[in-house]
Amino acid sequence: MTKKKKCLGCGVTLQNENILNLGYTPNLENAYCMRCFKAKNYGIHENITSNKEQYLKILKSINLKKDLVLYIVDILNIPDNLDNIKKYLKNDIILVLNKRDVLPKSVKEEKIINYLKEQYDFKDYLIVSTINNFEMDNLYKKILKYKTSKEVYLVGETNAGKSSLINKIISNYSNKEPVLTTSNMPETTLDKIYIEVNDKLTLVDTPGLVEYSNLIYQKDSKYSKFLNSKKEIKPKTYQINKGQSLIIGDFLRIDYLDGDRNSFTLYISNKIPVKRINSRHATLTNLAYREYDLKYHEDLVIYGLGFIKVVLQGKIGIYLDNNVKTFLRKNLI
Repeated sequence: MTKKKKCLGCGVTLQNENILNLGYTPNLENAYCMRCFKAKNYGIHENITSNKEQYLKILKSINLKKDLVLYIVDILNIPDNLDNIKKYLKNDIILVLNKRDVLPKSVKEEKIINYLKEQYDFKDYLIVSTINNFEMDNLYKKILKYKTSKEVYLVGETNAGKSSLINKIISNYSNKEPVLTTSNMPETTLDKIYIEVNDKLTLVDTPGLVEYSNLIYQKDSKYSKFLNSKKEIKPKTYQINKGQSLIIGDFLRIDYLDGDRNSFTLYISNKIPVKRINSRHATLTNLAYREYDLKYHEDLVIYGLGFIKVVLQGKIGIYLDNNVKTFLRKNLI
């Protein structure tokens, strides 16, 4: 029986029978499916819904082994349930916070790692950037230190940068060419992909965990380039009085309902416009509404957008799509 060929970009089985189905390519000799070919050569990204049952099946297959797992997380969008992954995986897990380059250089990595160590129990913790090669040598050393076999798995939410991380490891520690499809759009990888880096290491990329409460899922694809920051964020700080509002893009309004004059620092993409306005003149009243009582030194996290650092206690109201997750946490930085 002839072994079915898989796409080098997303891992799905190639087929030339139905152009509407996953894995379509007009020629089975091609290395990429049509979807990945368009993404790689023309920057055209087709969003496809992942199969949740298939994803959980993959996690269960990883759990049956004792192999090391790299849990890749976007440093700008750290989930509130970070240790939920341990419900499915009993393996040793290194927490890898990716995209260090988007945070200001003044931010201390050690402070963030200590912050996470106080709340979660992983085998190790590391902050990296594939853009400027930050701490990639250290990550590679930790992989070699903790791995139990040649295979090391990568898991994480969509758009956390797993494929970019693998490509950087290949570029740094192998004589092979990077092969994975990378994209600003979620759900690029559709099945497990085995990549032999060298004689010591094979990385296994997995489909990204789809979190539909992420803002990017509630907006058109044109918003992805604005929500996904590629450059170092320049924090925007506003002194807000009771009765004032912040209008962020055309999708978020934050009202300061009660409290002393307060400091709101936004860690979001530089491309997103922000306005301070009197709440009586604020727009976006057609969006879903929720309220929070802020304690001293708390962040408001808008999942998929970033976070807002608040100094003093107070009460806020938020107008935002009802499907987007928001939560409070102790100041991260």
